[in-house]
Amino acid sequence: MFRCENLTVTVGEGRHVILRAATARFQTGRMNAVIGPSGCGKTTLMKSMLGILSAEGEIWFGGTRVTSPEDLVGRVGFVPQFSIAHPQLTVAESVSFALQLFVVDKNEQKRRLESVLKTIGLSEHREKRVKSLSGGQLRRLGLGLELANEPEYLVCDEVTSGLDPNSEDSLLLLMNGLAADQGKTFICIIHNLARLDRFDWITVVHQGAVVFQGSLSQLHEFFGISDALHLYDVLNTKPLEEWLKRREEWGRRHPATNHLNVTETKALGARPGPIAQFAVMMWRRFLLFFRDTGYLGLTAAITFGFPCLVVIFALNGLPQIEGISPSIQQNTIEWFKEQGRYKLDLAQTGSLVSGLIMFQVILLTLMGSNNGAREIAAERPLYEKERLNGLSPLAYSLGKICFTSLIALIQGAWMCFFVKTICHFPGDGLLQAGILGACCLAMSLLSLGFSACLASAEKASLLSIYLVGFQLPLSGVVLALPAFIEPLCRPLINAYWSWSGYLSIMKDAPPPNDRFFDAVITNYTGTVPAISTCLAALAFHCVVGLWMVFYGCNKRQWA
Repeated sequence: MFRCENLTVTVGEGRHVILRAATARFQTGRMNAVIGPSGCGKTTLMKSMLGILSAEGEIWFGGTRVTSPEDLVGRVGFVPQFSIAHPQLTVAESVSFALQLFVVDKNEQKRRLESVLKTIGLSEHREKRVKSLSGGQLRRLGLGLELANEPEYLVCDEVTSGLDPNSEDSLLLLMNGLAADQGKTFICIIHNLARLDRFDWITVVHQGAVVFQGSLSQLHEFFGISDALHLYDVLNTKPLEEWLKRREEWGRRHPATNHLNVTETKALGARPGPIAQFAVMMWRRFLLFFRDTGYLGLTAAITFGFPCLVVIFALNGLPQIEGISPSIQQNTIEWFKEQGRYKLDLAQTGSLVSGLIMFQVILLTLMGSNNGAREIAAERPLYEKERLNGLSPLAYSLGKICFTSLIALIQGAWMCFFVKTICHFPGDGLLQAGILGACCLAMSLLSLGFSACLASAEKASLLSIYLVGFQLPLSGVVLALPAFIEPLCRPLINAYWSWSGYLSIMKDAPPPNDRFFDAVITNYTGTVPAISTCLAALAFHCVVGLWMVFYGCNKRQWA
């Protein structure tokens, strides 16, 4: 039996109560309906029982008190109103990935795949992309993704809302058949009161409280109505306290309604560990990456286009450093003129070299924000739903980190190789690729951290763009920072450490290539840290980003 006692949910600084001391229990192996006016707390009740929302009170399943959402893994599935599946996957792939994440045995995966597709009536649509399915087919797929895990209970959040009458009837008939033939328990939040005859047990929620539980005929008797369509009109005729009092009296006069069937809880089979789930996550992410032509095209465009943009600014003429040394003149006046031209050329060259290095760095931070800002927040509902089924937060976090990091390192290495080939910047190529790769990696992980901590992809993207926007002015390279701001800002600015690291590598180049560094220094009055210091600072940024990712993925937040 799945039940709750005195469940209370409060939100906001004022501790606004949205669910008040709710006590409810649901019939096993039957169709359970949860109804009530919009905003009354139906979804809050079910999400708090699933552990999606924090609540005070007690939750019980199969005679055992639930202490964490993990206690319900594999036993209670959650089907949201709209199917949460990747649009680029096919129907069969969506179900198959769900099975790979939660079922160990390969033969069992194949058996369940065919069984689920047949049950939900999508066998002939198995090769269709999710994005091409109709509304009714999407609801069936959402149900199928939960059936893959073979839970005993399925909580369905308005899965029939918005469907045409035929599609709604078809979906309800499917659930009725699963309850009758396989003993599945359905708890359905619904709005269509005309379909209550399809349910065995009805729960009425009003103003954040459970005011009635019973059969349809008992509902008619309790509220004094002949048709459930009049329910909401009657609810508003009495205050909540009177309905709660009537429910208490009803329970004493109808004790049979409190005695619900209890079945023995089935044992769960072996489930994949974090390493196996991580492998599935990586394979699915790369498959989606190459399927999503829009995102793939954008990533390719900035990866190959941004380095070309840097080179365009160098084509105006990056002077040869070797050719801007003053020649020895016998005439004193000519010698002074030559010195003046030398210093002017040196300053111009230094400004161009410094600008090209900073341009690379800023563009890489922009790439990094694009890599990570939407990666988690955009699919947060899917992650939370899969987590309810047993997806390890560690496996999910590592999958996102590894995918994002690989893209960032490739972008940094390509930027270094392309620009260095054209501009002939001196210094160790591997070290320069390392510093530019670390630049992109640090921003990617910080943006990924924002994406993990914020439920909105738009907010994560905006915050990441703001962070990129601060890089140039707060680096202190173009304009010197005030003395009191510099020690506060500089440790946090990716661009400064990346620019300094790249320049430090030039400093160690053998003569005459060390003049590149000398040229830059003519326009920069600050000190240039050692490459080891720069890499350590960027590593710190990466660690902060990693911490944010792990923290955000472990914290439950339903978008």
